[in-house]
Parts: sequence; C-alpha cells; structure tokens
Amino acid sequence: ATQVDGGVGTMIELNSESDFVAKSDPFVALADEVLALAVSSNADSAEAVLESTKDGKPVSEFITESGATLGEKVALRRVGRLEGASVESYLHRTNKDLPPQVGVLLAYEGDDSSVAHDVAVHIAAMSPKYFSREDVPADLVENERRIAEDTAKNEGKPEKALPKIIEGRVNGFFKENCLLDQGFAKDPKQSVSKVLEAAGVKATGFLRFRVGA
Repeated sequence: ATQVDGGVGTMIELNSESDFVAKSDPFVALADEVLALAVSSNADSAEAVLESTKDGKPVSEFITESGATLGEKVALRRVGRLEGASVESYLHRTNKDLPPQVGVLLAYEGDDSSVAHDVAVHIAAMSPKYFSREDVPADLVENERRIAEDTAKNEGKPEKALPKIIEGRVNGFFKENCLLDQGFAKDPKQSVSKVLEAAGVKATGFLRFRVGA
C-alpha cells in the first residue's frame, strides 16, 4: 500500500499467511490503517511503526491482535519513505484477485507527471536494483571487471582487446541493474535517463517493494 502527501511518499508491505485473508476486506482495511499510522509517525522503517502507539498501546500489539481476529499471523514486513519535489506512486497487481504485490515510489523534479508515471510502471516491470551507476557498490563493479577479464583471457582474446571487452561487460551490468541506464520499457532503444531528459524531468530516487521478495 502507498500514500503520497505532497513531496513525501510512504509505502508498506503487510503480510498474511494465506491468499484467502490477503484478499479479505478486513485485511485491506488493516493495511490502510497501518499505512496511515506510518504516515502520521513519519516512519521510514517497520521498526519505527511497530514501536509507535495507537490508542495508548504499541502498533505491534494492534497488528498482532488484528491478525488474531483474522485467524492468522499478520506481519508488517517493510516500510519505506521517499521525499522529493514530487512523488509518483504505482501499485501493480500480479493477481487480479489479490491486493497489489508490487509497489513503487518515484521521486522527481519537473512537470510531466505522465512520464513520471510511465517510469514508475517501468520500475515495477523491470526491477532495477540501483538508481544510478554511482549507487552500485564498488566491489560489485570490480567483480564484473574481473569476471570479464578472466573470461576474455580464457577465450584467448588479445591483450589489447581486453579494455573494450571489460567496459562492455560493465556497461551491460549497468544497463541491466541501474534504472537510469535501463532501456525504457515502452521504447527499449532509449534509456530511461534519455526519456526523462526529453520530458524535462529529473528523477531523484525510487523505492520498489515486491511482496515476499
């Protein structure tokens, strides 16, 4: 579940044990109530929400008691908070009979909300792990370089060809894992960064949750 208030987006993942409970009205209402508590407490983690209070008792107890009423264990798994000039939210149902299982928040600057929405949908579909190349841990990049070099040497590639081969593999890694480098879902020949730039939109960050992942 997500909620956007001005330039602040909040997203929660609330889990039940069965699909039967997950699609029930009481569970959906509980998720909305927990989301409202996360928003009101400015929480950016599940722990912060669980430690906050509702009607004088910890929210953790409220969730446990609500789960007991539903006949299952209910758990608040994740809470995310994203700030920006504007925030776009998108929820995707992988099963039309269940609540959304993928949620996205995208922070951005600019006026083209339709492009921001399209990029949020892209994030849901393409599962980027990082926002930009700069966000990828250096040890991961070095590992990709090492693999590329070892592979090329084992294949007998000439020494002078190695730099280009290595850069090709690293760039491929970025295109697969970094939002701004990914080919845009609606037009894969263009990168997400180019699509945003053309629309006068600057993305500043994102959050993506998939239930259970």
